[in-house]
Amino acid sequence: MEFKAKKGIYLQIADNLCQQILAGELGAMDRVPSVRDMAVSLQVNRNTVMRTYTYLQEIGVFLNKRGVGFFIAEDAVNQIQKREKESFIQDELPGLIKKVKLLQLNSNQLADLIQQIQQND
Repeated sequence: MEFKAKKGIYLQIADNLCQQILAGELGAMDRVPSVRDMAVSLQVNRNTVMRTYTYLQEIGVFLNKRGVGFFIAEDAVNQIQKREKESFIQDELPGLIKKVKLLQLNSNQLADLIQQIQQND
C-alpha cells in the first residue's frame, strides 16, 4: 500500500480496509489481522494501526472482542455505504453537477453515459 501525504495514514488504511469489505474480500465476522501483524505488513507504527482499528470500531465497521481480536461487524457494508454516500453527496457531487452544467449534458445523455460505463464493467 502506498500512502499519500494529503490524508492521514490511519485514514488511508481505514479506506483500504473498507474497500476490501465492500469488494467482498473481507466478510461479516471475519477476523482481521492483529494490530502487530497489520503494522508489520504495512510497515507502519503499531499505534497507527491501533488508531485505524479504533476509528473503524467507533464508526461501526469493526467489533473488538477482548482477548480475541478485531472482527468485521455484521452491518459493516451498510455502515460503509452510508458514510461513503454522505461523503459523495457532500464532497464530490457538487463538483460533478457543476461540470455537467458546464458541459451542458442533459439527464438522458448522462443516463446513457452511465449505462455505457456499466456495460463495460
